[in-house]
Amino acid sequence: MTGIDPERGYRPRPRIADWSEAVAMSAVLWVCNKLPLAVASGIGGTVARAIGPSLSRSKIARRNLALVFPEKSPAEIEALVRAMWEHMGRLATETAHLRRIDCFAPNGPVEVIGAEYIDAVKASGRGAIFFSGHIGQWDLPPVAVGQRGVVSTIVYREINNAALNRVMAYWREPMGPFQNKGRAAAKAMIEGLRNGQKFSMLVDQKMNNGIAVPFFGRPAMTAPALAQFAVRDGVPLLPAHCERLGTTRFRITFHPPLEPVLTGDRQHDVTATLAKVNAMIEGWIRARPEQWLWVHRRWPES
Repeated sequence: MTGIDPERGYRPRPRIADWSEAVAMSAVLWVCNKLPLAVASGIGGTVARAIGPSLSRSKIARRNLALVFPEKSPAEIEALVRAMWEHMGRLATETAHLRRIDCFAPNGPVEVIGAEYIDAVKASGRGAIFFSGHIGQWDLPPVAVGQRGVVSTIVYREINNAALNRVMAYWREPMGPFQNKGRAAAKAMIEGLRNGQKFSMLVDQKMNNGIAVPFFGRPAMTAPALAQFAVRDGVPLLPAHCERLGTTRFRITFHPPLEPVLTGDRQHDVTATLAKVNAMIEGWIRARPEQWLWVHRRWPES
């Protein structure tokens, strides 16, 4: 059955195409699960680096990179595009190993900095929001949070393909429970935060009906919910991001809670707090530009 989904506003593809894509991804991840992490990651990176630059979405990445880094030559931008695709390919096939990665294992593939901030949130019993962006191995911070004994609900936008969603939910189960964005998620967050629940969000993508906030020096429509919870309800905001240090070595950094701007002017405070969030994410991206999702239309010029 086809038609417009009233909640997401897109027209689902034919069911057979959905199932074909889901079966293909399931087979890829099953095979990658049987391989060592380094091999699975390398396969994804090699394939994506070879194919990705020729895809139409790479045009968006090139425009975004030229906007943000006008000093870079076309050759430098092209190198970043290739490196981005390699990183994204690695990230995709590493999904098959999320159940095996112990973020706190001595001499393991992951180094965690700032775990005490997870412990403090757990001990407080208060609701809190962990936030990050599509930077580095962004699936790993929620895994680390869960392995530290904190249940955090992932608020995200479901993939348009419902069958593929079920496949990815299985492999990403170590990240925690998932809640699709929308009215139901907003209600769940309002009630859950009051009851001490924790949530995790990636907050670096465009929201058409959001607030224009500087990001890399340009106005970018930004979802206001994160700042609204902090300004209005005093909910702690915990920044976290994960860097790829090599092929399959990672560093997760949990930062001190971000202090919201509180002047008494709620609209100003929400916008100013969002500016702090965007500035923090921008800093992470500038440090490792090849590890951000540049194919997203983040700015009007994209």
